[in-house]
Amino acid sequence: MSGVRAVLRAVALFLLCSAAVPMAVTATILATFLFAPLPATIPQPKELAASRVSTVLDGNGQEIGVFREFEQNIPVRKEDIPEQLKQAVIAAEDRGFYGHGGVDLRGSARALLADLRSKGVVQGGSTITQQYVKNAYTDKERTVVRKVREAILASQLDREFEKDEILFKYLSNIYLGEGAYGVGAASETYFRKHVAQLTLSESAMLAGLIPAPSRYEPRGNPAGADSKRRLVLDKMLAQGRITQEQHDEAAAQTVWLAAKGPPPGPSTVVFPPQQQNTKFPYFVDYVGRYLIAKYGPAKVFKGGLRIQTTLDPDIQASAEKTVADQLKGTKSPLEMSLVAVEPPTGYVKALVGGRDFGSSEVNLALGGCPRQPANARIKVEVRATCWDGDSVAGGGSGRQPGSSFKPFVLATAFAKGYSPNKVYPAPGVFHVPGCKGPNCDIHNNEGEGGGSASLRTATVKSINTVFAQLVRDVGCKEAGEMAKKLGIDSAWYSPQFHTCSGNYALGVLDVSPLNMASAYGVFANRGVRIAPTPVLKVIDGEGKVLEDNSKPKGDRVIEEVVADNVTDVLRGVITGGTGTRANIGRPAAGKTGTGQNYTNAWFVGYTPTLSTAVWMGYSNNQSTPLVRIKGVARVFGGTIPAQTWHNFMSDALHDVPVTDFNQPAPIKPLADALQRQARQGFDPGNRRSADDTGSGGPYIVEPSAPTAEPPTTTTSTTIDEGGGGGGGGGGGGGTTSTTSTTLFPRSG
Repeated sequence: MSGVRAVLRAVALFLLCSAAVPMAVTATILATFLFAPLPATIPQPKELAASRVSTVLDGNGQEIGVFREFEQNIPVRKEDIPEQLKQAVIAAEDRGFYGHGGVDLRGSARALLADLRSKGVVQGGSTITQQYVKNAYTDKERTVVRKVREAILASQLDREFEKDEILFKYLSNIYLGEGAYGVGAASETYFRKHVAQLTLSESAMLAGLIPAPSRYEPRGNPAGADSKRRLVLDKMLAQGRITQEQHDEAAAQTVWLAAKGPPPGPSTVVFPPQQQNTKFPYFVDYVGRYLIAKYGPAKVFKGGLRIQTTLDPDIQASAEKTVADQLKGTKSPLEMSLVAVEPPTGYVKALVGGRDFGSSEVNLALGGCPRQPANARIKVEVRATCWDGDSVAGGGSGRQPGSSFKPFVLATAFAKGYSPNKVYPAPGVFHVPGCKGPNCDIHNNEGEGGGSASLRTATVKSINTVFAQLVRDVGCKEAGEMAKKLGIDSAWYSPQFHTCSGNYALGVLDVSPLNMASAYGVFANRGVRIAPTPVLKVIDGEGKVLEDNSKPKGDRVIEEVVADNVTDVLRGVITGGTGTRANIGRPAAGKTGTGQNYTNAWFVGYTPTLSTAVWMGYSNNQSTPLVRIKGVARVFGGTIPAQTWHNFMSDALHDVPVTDFNQPAPIKPLADALQRQARQGFDPGNRRSADDTGSGGPYIVEPSAPTAEPPTTTTSTTIDEGGGGGGGGGGGGGTTSTTSTTLFPRSG
């Protein structure tokens, strides 16, 4: 091994001293190292800890689940792996596999030069042999020295073993998501068949998972998995590995989730996961995703971890019962999700991602991540946290929050010195200044409105036209930054894509129930954010503590005076506004939200000790309206979601002493804000009652895809939910979006 180290040091030194050397010269020198006799033998592959099972415990130390490597029912032999699967993987990962000596010199040289010039690893270039070496021999640290070592070992391996042997080793241990290592395990877990029985379409789907199995896994992202499957088939055709007829037949077999029922035609059918042996499968799924994101799948499924979670089994049982009761008498794909977070600690005490984990395909409590704009002309001023891989997603997308997004705009205004009593005009329709075109108006419900309203009243009654003006005053970029620092991982803002026409305040961004519960918890915790976590402590198989959250630490993201004033305003939503069905008879604050055309309904609220988000909608789309459900003609956030929140919180807090929020200090207005207010001719006035204005209503414009060209005109839209609480009429906020010229009025 000393010889190998010497060679590695020499190669690394050469490369570090020659970052500007032309690629051809670098490739020549690298080739010399790779093909000249080396003073080393191939080391033994790393020992695997496949037999060590990771154990998941609840907050009381009782076992609630395990993580283990997928157990194959039938051993996989070389002759079991079909030729079309081999060809699919080669086409997708390394088209020159049978022709090179373990290393693609041109690709490696190009990647190394790019890495050196960027002073970091920025490009790939690995062959199948190098990928196998990385999995079996080296660590996963992204360094130039590691890549050089991989190249040298791959060259040695190629000299010592037949190509088919290397390919078999690679296919036997590659990670393909859902705890499945190797194509045999993946075939069993996704298709419930032996690997030898895989079709061409199924083989292409598995090959498409290799670069990013968590991102493209078919249960959570069937569209992404199908897109990668088609790409692999296209590559196989272009490389002459299949005929046009084979390509066309396989390409027509779209990925279909078995949980949806019989496929409509020839399909690549993906089955639901085998039911986990756990009482709380959604929470255990969340724990697994959280740990994989931090430590990688090998550590989770093979490392023998002991994981004590933050789950309170009584609160979790209450959450699951509450959701089940509210969905009783309805059918999938109508779904509901509930997440409860403890604001002073960030501990996730309960999490429900749907009605039935055994038949579901995603964990709806965790949401997803919006696509980054591919068009370079679209300037992004606020980047989503999840784009940098710093969040846990459950597959699919998030959901539009409607007016439950408004508190983030309100917090932005208070941070700028705006008073809760600042008055705005509250017309039935707000025409966006400078906007030209047919869709430049933001509406309140059925044209109601008129007069004026304070920010307090506009929040309590969820008046769209006031918030459309407010967000233009405080800035959409600033509102996006506020949402992001409060914990909305999907919050982003582009002036070209979103435009700041007013609708950004009304719920245009997709969010997750977990993020919403956590973000509202910052208000409850008086401006200090503690990131949500399902884990109290993690100990590895050798007894080393990998993570200890027993003494949580937070960061102040907003001032106490801002948080306290937001809470004070949101209390009115429950006591006399759109969310009266959520009144639990103790100090609480919250906000309703309703999506475009009643497609999503939310209630998010908190006490000083527990913050809970409830979402209701259809899991398969964001276009089916929530109408005529359990006797409710149109589901606003103030109807079924608010009642669900009430039922859960009443039970969860049954034995918890009643505590009140802090009395908010007055916000000190900024001088320029007062001057601007005087120029507009508005008097802040006295604190108004909650019932002196009308409510908003759902009209919105469908968002364009993030990859679209920047719009040439600014458009606007609105959505909000109707009328006050009491007697079942409570509504919540609405959602909107921009840059489209097609208006979608609400139904009914």
